[in-house]
Amino acid sequence: MKWIKKDLQQFVKAKEYVDTAIVPLLSFQLSDDAKLERDAFQSEAQSVFLRELEKELTGRVMLTPDYRYLKSADKDAELNRLQSWVGDVQAQPFRHVFFITSDSSWKKSEQELPGTLIWLPITAGDTANPENMQPIIREHVQQVSELIRSYWKDDQKA
Repeated sequence: MKWIKKDLQQFVKAKEYVDTAIVPLLSFQLSDDAKLERDAFQSEAQSVFLRELEKELTGRVMLTPDYRYLKSADKDAELNRLQSWVGDVQAQPFRHVFFITSDSSWKKSEQELPGTLIWLPITAGDTANPENMQPIIREHVQQVSELIRSYWKDDQKA
């Protein structure tokens, strides 16, 4: 389910079945011209990936609005803000929270996150448009959906 009216109406009726929240972590900056194009590409590619992942796992996941932050922001302050933000998400019946990002700096703070971090190493390479990365994104979607399903299987064993 996406953060749109129609899906949220369904969510309210079927909360007990939607046990996984996916929180996109997206950085923003305008201060480094040399990195603007790369950052925009990563953001676009991550959005394409998230749309495909949500389709793959429809009925069991809620794709939250993007959590946007300044790339230059203090990471501790962002962690506090994110923990507060996710507190509201966890007040719902979500058993799992996955953070998805292409910003590798979150790996250093992974243990402090109130959920599981999935880092997508997205690079522009020879591709001018994220839509042209469809085969690569499809492969990433398969791998990440298998990972998320493994968490669900662990729940069934417990």
